[in-house]
Amino acid sequence: MNAPFRICFVCTGNICRSPMAESVLRARFAEDGLDGLVEVDSAGTGGWHEGDGADPRTVAVLRAGGYETAHTARQFHASWFAHLDLVIALDSGHLRELRGLAPTSQDAAKIRLLRSYAADMADTGPASEPHRASGHGLAGDLDVADPYYGDFAGFEERLDMIETASDGLLAAVRATVTARTVATAHAPGHDTDRHQARNPHLLREKESA
Repeated sequence: MNAPFRICFVCTGNICRSPMAESVLRARFAEDGLDGLVEVDSAGTGGWHEGDGADPRTVAVLRAGGYETAHTARQFHASWFAHLDLVIALDSGHLRELRGLAPTSQDAAKIRLLRSYAADMADTGPASEPHRASGHGLAGDLDVADPYYGDFAGFEERLDMIETASDGLLAAVRATVTARTVATAHAPGHDTDRHQARNPHLLREKESA
């Protein structure tokens, strides 16, 4: 059985944007039947709020949207790259910081901006490949800006951005998980194992040889 596809959403303090993204995408993956195949969490580039819950405004907009609200903030560490398949930055500042933390070029290739998966993108290939939304230029145009110092409407707007991008990310991850499943089914030895399961005498003959 394949290991789960692991995703971590990263913002600044892990109390506003990345908890929203974590909750929205966890719900989307569950609705799509991928909850047992994909693991989702979140973190911040800094540790100022480590151990705290999400911002009350984040909790309020998630609750209004029918999403999970339980959360404990934590800081992202470079060692996490080893067990993650995707690291999703909420803005271009996080993208730069995460690339600076990445131990290898392979780890750096795991980092993407969330809004690069916007629903209008034509490419819905493997999640590990770059995705570019039409009509966008610089990375800053794809930011989910920090709503912390704004009003409640800003949090509602950020949730809407995240929900819009979730369609593209869901499609990309589904494609990757499906490809992994197909690859495993056709891996050397896989058909032999299934043949042995159908023919127990074959296994006993091999053991006695």
